[in-house]
Amino acid sequence: MAVYTIIALNVLVFWVEAELGIFSSSPPREFMLFLYKYGLVPARYSVPRFSESFTALEQVIPFFSSLFIHGSLFHLIGNMWMLWIFGDNIEDWLGPVGFTIFYLYCGIVAGALHLAFNWSSQMPTVGASGAIAGVMGAYMLLYPRARVVALIPIFIFFFPVIQLPAVVFLGLWFLLQLVQGSAGAMGNVAWWAHVGGFAAGAAVVVFAGRSRLLTIWGRR
Repeated sequence: MAVYTIIALNVLVFWVEAELGIFSSSPPREFMLFLYKYGLVPARYSVPRFSESFTALEQVIPFFSSLFIHGSLFHLIGNMWMLWIFGDNIEDWLGPVGFTIFYLYCGIVAGALHLAFNWSSQMPTVGASGAIAGVMGAYMLLYPRARVVALIPIFIFFFPVIQLPAVVFLGLWFLLQLVQGSAGAMGNVAWWAHVGGFAAGAAVVVFAGRSRLLTIWGRR
């Protein structure tokens, strides 16, 4: 239930973005103000002339609101697809309320790590990927032998479909985020937010589900 509610909220917020002009070839001022107000902008916290313009509550809100804003339809679909694939099993473990708290916690940790590594950036960061990375981190530990279908790009027009154990697929995904973040990769991807969210989700499993974890990983 929580997973579907979160997906619905993301779709609803994207509808608001569409009304503000996200699909415009030149995004209007209202849409950009929306991004800078509710997205996570590191400079709002690191540059005094910016930070003094916001109240303490206004500085806290983006850590939550940014998780429900997306930069494009493809961005939204990609994130919601990953949440739908991995989220239901984690919700079964934690329950709807527990999952919601877990999801927001992972998103906050992801946002905090992004700020730490992009301290002076004036670019608004949006998207649910940090929180979803937390779901993926938990899934990797709780369901390491689950099979994940993946497309492997070998040639331009050749993408074979293979099945990988979740621990391999998600472990490689996390390694990619860590390598890209450490290399200072540029672009629109918040690599360190992914790293932070994934680590936060895995940590919850380690500390809150230790007995279950020992049973899962000790099984032959």
